[in-house]
Amino acid sequence: MKKIKKAIFPVAGFGTRFLPATKAQPKEMLMVVDKPVIQYLVEQAVAAGIEEIIFVTGRGKRAIEDHFDYSYELEKTLVEKNKIELLDKVREIENLAKFSYVRQPIPLGDGHAVLCAAHLIKDDEPVLVMFGDTLYDAEVSPVKQVIDTYEKYNESVVGLSEVALSDVSKFGVIDGEDLKEGNYKINKFVEKPKQEEAPSNLAAVGMYVITSEVLKTLKGMKSGKSGEIRLADAFDLMLDNKKPLYGKKIEGEWLDTGNKFNFVKATLKFALKDKEIGANVRKLIQDLQVK
Repeated sequence: MKKIKKAIFPVAGFGTRFLPATKAQPKEMLMVVDKPVIQYLVEQAVAAGIEEIIFVTGRGKRAIEDHFDYSYELEKTLVEKNKIELLDKVREIENLAKFSYVRQPIPLGDGHAVLCAAHLIKDDEPVLVMFGDTLYDAEVSPVKQVIDTYEKYNESVVGLSEVALSDVSKFGVIDGEDLKEGNYKINKFVEKPKQEEAPSNLAAVGMYVITSEVLKTLKGMKSGKSGEIRLADAFDLMLDNKKPLYGKKIEGEWLDTGNKFNFVKATLKFALKDKEIGANVRKLIQDLQVK
């Protein structure tokens, strides 16, 4: 079994649900307390043993590259002003992992984004795929949970979370066999079903471990059901061909930062845990409740 050391982060999307904030900055760089969302996700991956991060970017995503890059001017200024604690925080970011960047020139689907980075993955190498909305409030890194399931079954894994039945039409959901301890053997993958047609309320959260079988399937696709090259379509093809696919229901709270309400919710939850401002934020919430 190959250890997972690399992660692909497709970050080429426009973030239209956050306009006008995302007109000139990537949605992944929106701040939750004092860090952009993407940094939390990279830290989750690194905590689970990931050593190399491959960002699949697009036009207007330069800020992500700059954030994880060495900043001579900033570090020089912090040294001169003896702001050593801040200097350490800045240096931690650039030393989190080895970073690579590739471009997705045209948005042809999440599977196409993964393919844009395929040349950096060895033929027999499994890889983590993590999208920008997969922020979790969890005691154990959600990435580690998904990787643990991969190591148990040595097959591709879809990270899962329970959602309200009224929301299943927004996600890809699975029909699967419960293997206990949050693990599922997936029999069917249904993209954005109607509520009455959904086989379950277990939704894909945008975190996967994919094997060479998935990459091989993606490479053979010209387009899927939606006209794009999507991971969901690749999973369908694999299941049709009797290839195994597993799911892991992640323990912890999924703070799906893909919409404004959940983004505010995530900010409040992380702010309450912040040593510097947590007490003040709690008091503010209490004061607002009184009013």
